[in-house]
Amino acid sequence: MDRSSFAGRALSVVLSASLLGLFVLPLVALVFFAGPGGLAFGFENAGFRTALEFTLLTSAIAVGIGVVTGVPLGYLLARYRFPGKGLVQSIVSLPVVVPHLVVGIALLLLFAPTNPVGTYTASLGLPIFNGIWGVVLVMVYVGAAYVVLTSEIAFRAVDPEVLEAARSLGANPSEAFATVTLPAAARGIATGALLMWARGISEVGGFLILAASVYPSLPWAGPVTQPASVWIYGYWQINPGDAAGASAVLVLVALLIFLGVRFFDRTGLGWLRGGGIT
Repeated sequence: MDRSSFAGRALSVVLSASLLGLFVLPLVALVFFAGPGGLAFGFENAGFRTALEFTLLTSAIAVGIGVVTGVPLGYLLARYRFPGKGLVQSIVSLPVVVPHLVVGIALLLLFAPTNPVGTYTASLGLPIFNGIWGVVLVMVYVGAAYVVLTSEIAFRAVDPEVLEAARSLGANPSEAFATVTLPAAARGIATGALLMWARGISEVGGFLILAASVYPSLPWAGPVTQPASVWIYGYWQINPGDAAGASAVLVLVALLIFLGVRFFDRTGLGWLRGGGIT
């Protein structure tokens, strides 16, 4: 290896290690600040466990909605040209940059209980303000763009010649999509769903405005609770050590889910194919 090549590799290692250190060291500080007592609190406190269960439930519902609605839009943007396509792509990307509090304020103004839209959704059994569907709505708003964007990229990457081969063998457009296009794009879609899930559970600003406290309504039959991030935010003002312990537990749960998805993918046990999660 010549000197310039060695220097370039060494620089890459240093820069990469610096970024990884930035990712890891604050979490290490969080665990040390919490201490054994704070970590035990995070695992044992009934209020936080309820908030965590509620967050996992709402994030699963939100991701399901995001995939069902976002994948068709990603496919449309990847495969078709139509007037206003650039505007649609810009609108899809907009929620990624809208500040969290602005999301909550905008949704509250639309779905306030005194507004016709809010009254109508409540009459359908879908309460938004301080209801489970408000939390789901915020999660979909801030996260579904990731599903659309990654789906669009994944569908663009599907080889048109493979589709033509499927059509030449007698597959109709629906069969070609189901047997060729969708499996080839599946891992890209899964990556977007995972990013959407992560974005949803990390949200706090929109929840504080629209659904800081959540009262029971289907499918949530539990007690009055809060999203986990809001619960931690409120408890930080009471006992920072215990709030840090709950934060560490939330990080651990997220890490285990990320590791589980990657293990499921790499062992070949899943339906995921193609290239996406690495």
